[in-house]
Amino acid sequence: MDPLDSLRKLCLGLPETTERLSHGEPTWFVRDKKTFVMYADHHHDDRLAFWCAAPPGVQEDLVAQEPDRFFRPPYVGHRGWLGVWLDVPLDWTEIAAIVTDAYRVIAPKKLVAEL
Repeated sequence: MDPLDSLRKLCLGLPETTERLSHGEPTWFVRDKKTFVMYADHHHDDRLAFWCAAPPGVQEDLVAQEPDRFFRPPYVGHRGWLGVWLDVPLDWTEIAAIVTDAYRVIAPKKLVAEL
């Protein structure tokens, strides 16, 4: 299955999310305003990935523990966002948890309560 299709299904399955292109890549928004996940189809290199919001400290921990699966993305990495490689073996249960956590970081409390 195409990782974009799987990622899209996870993102659009969350309350009040939308998708549109941003910087030439599929990007998912909460209430069509705030970005919580960005697809990175060879955006700055020859690798497939996505970038997402992450709770404080998560980026540093995951990148240190598993640099072959996670990275600090350009532009948003300094804000704690997490880069997740999609061209490695994937655990979609873990990816779903990462996407949900990204949503929780960005979404208003009312929407988070719907999860």
